[in-house]
Amino acid sequence: MNQRKDLARLLAVLVVCILGTRCERHRMPPSTPPAPPLESQPSSYAEIPVPPLPPFKPQQPKRIQLSNGMAIFLQEDHELPLISASARIRGGSRNEPASKVGLVDIYGEVWRTGGTKTKTGDELDDFLEVRAAKVETGGGPDSTTIGLSCLKADFDDVFKVFVDLLRNPEFRADKLDLAQKQADDSISRRNDEISGIAHRESVKLAYGKDNPYARQAEYSTIAAITRQDLLDWHKTYIHPNHMILGLSGDFDAKVMEAKLRAAFESWPKGAELPKDDIQYQPAKPGYYLIPKEDVNQSSIHMVALGTTRNNPDYYAISVFNEAFGGGFSSRLFNDIRTKRGLAYSVGGGIGTNFGHPGILQFVLGTKSQSTIEAIQALDGDIENLSKDSITDNEIKQAKDAILNAFIFRLDSPDKVLAERVTYEYYGYPSDWLDKFPAEIAKVTASDVKHVAAKYVHLDQLAVLVVGNTKEFDKPLSSLGTVKEIDISIPPPPGVKEEKSEKPTASNAEGKALAAKVVAAMGGEGKLASIKALKAKVTLTQKTPQGDFPMHMETVIVFPDHLHATMDTPNGPMNIVVTPDAAFMAIPGQGSQDFPASQKAETLEQIKRDPIFIAAHSKDPNVFFRAGGTEKVGDTETRIVDVNAAGASIRWFVDPENGHILKETYRTLSQGGPVQGETDMDNWKPIDGLNIPFVRHNKQNGQDSSTAEYTALELNPAVDARIFDKPKEKPAAQP
Repeated sequence: MNQRKDLARLLAVLVVCILGTRCERHRMPPSTPPAPPLESQPSSYAEIPVPPLPPFKPQQPKRIQLSNGMAIFLQEDHELPLISASARIRGGSRNEPASKVGLVDIYGEVWRTGGTKTKTGDELDDFLEVRAAKVETGGGPDSTTIGLSCLKADFDDVFKVFVDLLRNPEFRADKLDLAQKQADDSISRRNDEISGIAHRESVKLAYGKDNPYARQAEYSTIAAITRQDLLDWHKTYIHPNHMILGLSGDFDAKVMEAKLRAAFESWPKGAELPKDDIQYQPAKPGYYLIPKEDVNQSSIHMVALGTTRNNPDYYAISVFNEAFGGGFSSRLFNDIRTKRGLAYSVGGGIGTNFGHPGILQFVLGTKSQSTIEAIQALDGDIENLSKDSITDNEIKQAKDAILNAFIFRLDSPDKVLAERVTYEYYGYPSDWLDKFPAEIAKVTASDVKHVAAKYVHLDQLAVLVVGNTKEFDKPLSSLGTVKEIDISIPPPPGVKEEKSEKPTASNAEGKALAAKVVAAMGGEGKLASIKALKAKVTLTQKTPQGDFPMHMETVIVFPDHLHATMDTPNGPMNIVVTPDAAFMAIPGQGSQDFPASQKAETLEQIKRDPIFIAAHSKDPNVFFRAGGTEKVGDTETRIVDVNAAGASIRWFVDPENGHILKETYRTLSQGGPVQGETDMDNWKPIDGLNIPFVRHNKQNGQDSSTAEYTALELNPAVDARIFDKPKEKPAAQP
């Protein structure tokens, strides 16, 4: 009973306290002035006075100049027990020979992975991993870099690795080989994404295709790079007078300076580097097209040559860019996306860089069906600049956006350090950024109008369109003369690209060799009886990381149905290609359609199957033209060009036994069109049919996969439902 009374008293006290507090909070003190009348309060956020931004003076790093020319910046930051460092070194991909494009990227990779004279790259990995530290290298357009990051307590040990890599890199051959294979893999995939294609090719239009900032690596230029090239590059460029070193973190600047002087002061200078003489040759104004049938959207870039950041117009350009095409409140975004609904992304402006001209570009992405309309809308907004200038309100919003974001460029000591290193590298005044807010604030409407009229000219733009021309609302040629750009990937050195025309008639030797192939595979009667195949296949993919075997079961119904089941970590994946549909599906996870180009390529692969061609060797639309010889292994084969109802392939036939020892063809990889090659092995009979059970595949001369039949069934019973697309599950009801 007493406990209940005590609890009741406690609750009563709490209620009184709470009510009393509320009463006190709501009781207006006598001295408080009455609230202003509603009519005097701001009716809009725009009427609320905004005080000027306070002066911002970030902590500046200490600059040190060694007697050998090395510049050092030290930025103390004691918030965390960490230290990071980065050296920026003159010389980048713009300085590599045109015959060895990709050299600096390979150099930047193998510099680190190749290790030093005393430790391999793998040993360095182990050494750094146990300390949660990093030492990394890289290459760029106008510089190479080496950096470190580690705990303060591990700095001395990690710094020794840093110095060792600077002074004693080994560039081991196995790591060079791996880097070249990875570069080749990247080349093979460079046409995967529409945005990547558009960016790469628009840079070529703006600078000129042979300009060092626009060149791209090819299989041949990567293959030309040797270990000696890496050693020579290091010997030429890695010297203290070509280097700016910045350190940020938890250290005492005086102590750190002593360590750095001890490590680098005695390092002798290198020879002065020659001045760069880079020529810019922008493409002629007009329309440039890259057809890509496997997409449902268009990427559009309108480009010309831009300028540099030491241009006196830079600040007015910055305001113009923000107001016209810089963000969600820009004129282009509000008009083309928000009002007209013609683009999912749009923007651009007059590009500026520190060390070389930027690219003036306006970019938009739209669905295929609105490509021409979107281009015309962008044309209109650019053209209207002369009579509909950027307004005072647009300029105010742009300035506010720039100045409000400015603080985030310098909101940490390491960002301040990075800015100072950049100015030092390009020869800008050390206070260049300090003047930025004041110079932006001074920009007027007249200044913005001036730069728009000076730099932006619709009739001087090269307009690049990447997209599915079959789905355009109008032909691109309706806007003007169109030049198509070829983005096909040249094959590696030593790989002969087959460009034989499809024969439209057979010659006598071609017919005779085709007859030998038919007899060797089992004869006309047997081949004609084969309507379908079911096979179990082990497919081993060849990658720079090693071989990856996969198990598949395929069903082919000639001439145009394929079903494949492949084991994956997420369960069996089904692939279906027919004239009506092409997709992959994982049970319970839905399906994804193939691009039209991939569907067409797979249907052509079925027609290129030796069984299908041999079975239809006497069809009126199948042709064989023999001509020339080539050795395959120890056998002198006869070359036969085949046109199988529109699908072309080249056979290399053993004239003695009629076996096809090799075939070559153009095919489609993940990276785009490639030269395919298949070596046929292990010919053996099964139920009256004689076929190769092992096929070694190459793409552009590189081993890509091996397919081996582990079981084969002729004319199996096939349930037609395996080619049906799975129905999507209805969305769950809330």
